[in-house]
Amino acid sequence: VQLQASGGGLVQAGGSLRLSCAASGSISKIYVMGWHRQAVGKQREVVAAMAPDGRTNYADSVKGRFTIFRANGNNTVYLQMNSLKPDDTGVYYCNAEGLVVSAWGQGTQVTVSS
Repeated sequence: VQLQASGGGLVQAGGSLRLSCAASGSISKIYVMGWHRQAVGKQREVVAAMAPDGRTNYADSVKGRFTIFRANGNNTVYLQMNSLKPDDTGVYYCNAEGLVVSAWGQGTQVTVSS
């Protein structure tokens, strides 16, 4: 499985960004798709994840502000980020997991200025 992410950038606090990640390859083996992020000097953390049946999981710090959704037959995962805060700054990575799959996309930088 290969993942291609896009959509990062620079935004002011309170603004919005949408990240997207398209999967290719053995996509039938994918179960959960999600987003992680890593800020400078911090460990990578899960931001949001979504199963094909629509169940979602969010980090407490983004609940109510971020929305994860999948489209294109569940092969593309999006992360709509609203009310962005400077603490949301970091490199965002998309991830796909299945019984025999574990794939990461290239990171995309999100910078939120105060």
